Amino acid sequence: MVSVALQAAATGRERYRALAFRRIVILCLLLVALGLSIAADMALGPANYTISQVLVALFDPATAADQLRVVIWDIRMPIALMAVTVGASLSVAGAQMQTILSNPLASPFTLGISAAASFGAALALVTGVAIFPAGIEYMVPINAFLMAMVAALFIHFASTLRGVTVETIVLLGIALVFTFNAALSLLEYLASEQALAAVVFWTMGSLTKATWDKVYVTAAIIVVTVPLFMRNAWALTALRLGDDKAASMGVNVRALRLQTMLTVSLLAAIPVSFVGTIGFVGLVGPHIARMVVGEDQRFFLPGSIICGALLLSVTSVVSKILIPGAILPIGVITAIVGVPFFFVLIFSNRRRAW
Repeated sequence: MVSVALQAAATGRERYRALAFRRIVILCLLLVALGLSIAADMALGPANYTISQVLVALFDPATAADQLRVVIWDIRMPIALMAVTVGASLSVAGAQMQTILSNPLASPFTLGISAAASFGAALALVTGVAIFPAGIEYMVPINAFLMAMVAALFIHFASTLRGVTVETIVLLGIALVFTFNAALSLLEYLASEQALAAVVFWTMGSLTKATWDKVYVTAAIIVVTVPLFMRNAWALTALRLGDDKAASMGVNVRALRLQTMLTVSLLAAIPVSFVGTIGFVGLVGPHIARMVVGEDQRFFLPGSIICGALLLSVTSVVSKILIPGAILPIGVITAIVGVPFFFVLIFSNRRRAW
């Protein structure tokens, strides 16, 4: 009996190693696809370049033509990297919201966090009102973050009330979306032409105003928050088994939910304040990662990062090639991709539990 048990344990370890190796290979392949998408994003535009020209400008700029070097480094690379950082941020935010709420439809967009952040940023642009005293250059992102945090805390505390179900949380999120969208529409009605143009830019979502400073900020947010999630990887994975089982394993469920929700609000607010409301990335990215690498946070978290970055990077490429000579708002493209996926999730969850 002992030898049989040892043999079974050894077989289990071998299977786990094989599964882990397969997941690592999948993540590496996704990284390769992301690299190709970034290169394509930098090659396409009003003046198209070949991939070889892009690589020369990146790795041997001294030999590249001045025009090519300026276009790649000063114009297209910030846009390409902004797509990566924003996609990664929104996807991680959606992944962790789905985890802590046990809700397959949870994301910063569907639960009203993105709408709240947009309203906070628009409040600064239209009225000049700062929710928290700050300099003019920081007023927009701080307003966006604080309003997103208000929405996130509302969702968090609502989820802790007795009798509140997953369906109730989704309905509350939809109510927040309509509430903040109505407030945003009122601000648009009262705005000056210049402020209205800035607000409309947000509602459509665009990467065309990306700069190196914005890339640095969004990348810094990811660098700061992702280690927090990785530190809680085991606890977040245990939470998927249910609150009672996670608590029996020593997880402080309430504290974990609060910390995660606050961090998610930061991840969702900063990108929105820079590029506008980009929907469905936080919904679609995590589900793609879940399908290819599973629920284990050690693989699911990096998978969500890469899938979200890849999704928005490919969307950026598509926005440049749909209409030659024009760059479509990226929020429109993500909606075209995300809405059918959203319907698939709704109907699939009628047939099976998540």
